[in-house]
Amino acid sequence: MYKLFGLIASAYGIIAVILGAFGAHALKTKLDDYQHQIYDKAVHYQFFHIVALMAVFLLSKFYPSKALNLSGWFFTMGTLLFSGSLYLLATRHLLGLDNFSKVLGPVTPLGGLSFIVGWVFLFVAILKIKA
Repeated sequence: MYKLFGLIASAYGIIAVILGAFGAHALKTKLDDYQHQIYDKAVHYQFFHIVALMAVFLLSKFYPSKALNLSGWFFTMGTLLFSGSLYLLATRHLLGLDNFSKVLGPVTPLGGLSFIVGWVFLFVAILKIKA
């Protein structure tokens, strides 16, 4: 199971670099300053949680635990919900998703909550490691 989180982190890394470059170049003149801030926040949080997933991947090889598995899944879902919803919110007018703002807005905090839960499970897993 531990290898899966390394693969997810790597895939999220590929996507973050592509979307970061796309946002910086292709969307440069298509988004206003506020939309760029939202888009950049999505990229940053995605990268932060790629690092967290890599930590889960590395720790899981030597200290497998249910808490680490849960941490990895919450980081995975948090990235999808938090960053994914922010990407869509920032570009909704370009994608014709203006009517989905009321749906996308509440998804972002659910992603943030997933991040928090993932960090709590990582904390618990590390506490249980006997050094």
